[in-house]
Amino acid sequence: MAKVDQKVVLVVIDGWGVAGPDSRKDGDAILAAETPFMSGFAEADSKTAQGYSELDASSLAVGLPEGLMGNSEVGHLNIGAGRVVWQDSVRIDQTLKKGELNKVDNVVASFKRAKEGNGRLHLLGLVSDGGVHSNITHLIGLLKVAKEMEIPKVFIHFFGDGRDTEPKSATKYMQQLLDQTKEIGIGEIATVVGRYWAMDRDKRWDRVEIAMKGIVSGEGEESSDPVKTINERYEKDETDEFLKPIIVGGEERRVKGMMDYSTLRSVLMADEI
Repeated sequence: MAKVDQKVVLVVIDGWGVAGPDSRKDGDAILAAETPFMSGFAEADSKTAQGYSELDASSLAVGLPEGLMGNSEVGHLNIGAGRVVWQDSVRIDQTLKKGELNKVDNVVASFKRAKEGNGRLHLLGLVSDGGVHSNITHLIGLLKVAKEMEIPKVFIHFFGDGRDTEPKSATKYMQQLLDQTKEIGIGEIATVVGRYWAMDRDKRWDRVEIAMKGIVSGEGEESSDPVKTINERYEKDETDEFLKPIIVGGEERRVKGMMDYSTLRSVLMADEI
């Protein structure tokens, strides 16, 4: 093994940012704190670091949509890759702008399967404009393709966000979605459930089971007005992320098991679904 005379340490400090010219000390903990070592790196005659530079860690610089704040996930991904890694959401945005969602092979194949099968298409996923794991415009784009391809029945299983968005914002997205389904002429709400239950990524079956039973068996609170029901949950301090299943519509809107032959499609392929 070759002798190493010098060593390099890569230290990633999540959440540490450089204050902008308009940053206020009463709203920026790092700016308000005494940081002699970190601040010393930026000094022209620094004895601890040479070649100091600043990096953009948000927006298009790390493969996120324009104007979207960064996060640890995309930061680590770009550092590890050594290049800009375009997020799924950006790639989908670009496809939508080109009007080519109806040319994506996987979308066309799954929608065709639904049409030629029992005519039932289930769309499952986070519904918000958080941008990290969800963008409601993607769901609306899928609904337009479903209408274009004349899918008989489209059921939407709405996963509440509240982590990448305000904790009580699901009603806004639900109303926006309901308005779009009416305008496009396709799509029915089937289930509402928080991401805490539906999108656990650590194999905690006790959580996922609650969401699954709502989507498949209809176990949950029945509702004919999801916006009203969500608002009632807010009054009980139940926020979007933790919404227990709300069941909208009858048995027809359930995913009825392996012999149902319905087609299921996630709205956004990401690490949590």
